[in-house]
Amino acid sequence: MIVRPAELTDLNACLAIDHSYVTDQVWQMEEREGNGKVTVIFRSIRLPRPVRVKYPKGCDNLLESWRRGECFLVAEEDVEVRGYLDMSVQSWHLTGWVDNLAVAKDCRRQGIGTALLRKAAEWARQRGLSRLMLEIQTKNHPAICFCQKNGFAFCGFNDRYYTNQDIALFFARSI
Repeated sequence: MIVRPAELTDLNACLAIDHSYVTDQVWQMEEREGNGKVTVIFRSIRLPRPVRVKYPKGCDNLLESWRRGECFLVAEEDVEVRGYLDMSVQSWHLTGWVDNLAVAKDCRRQGIGTALLRKAAEWARQRGLSRLMLEIQTKNHPAICFCQKNGFAFCGFNDRYYTNQDIALFFARSI
């Protein structure tokens, strides 16, 4: 497998990747207010049955991300794009923000996502950035586990982040 900068001709293959996922667990948020404080607890709960969840972001902005010329990588194997990662630079706090990370359904759990993250971290380090950050739906238990396995730590949330009002969990990792 080769991880390389994306070319314009790779974008159709990136768009063709099925971004949906199946999960049987979610992070459930519980919020309590009282005595001058707010307490927020996230707990992993098992669902009664697995559910398929659509990716919360549209892929309309991939061309714009590629044109920005920051970090847009593809993982290629046997001359086929198996996954991609695009990241924007937030220079004011030395962070590479992973906007999208997707791996073709039949190629998941084979190290492709990890290889893309490694290459993105290398790209970010070369540009003087000190951390990577990303956001994940509370429903995306597979991605939460993936992030934790790759050294990312939970660092915050937004309870109405996505257009469908789903909660976003923020994860960060020093590089």
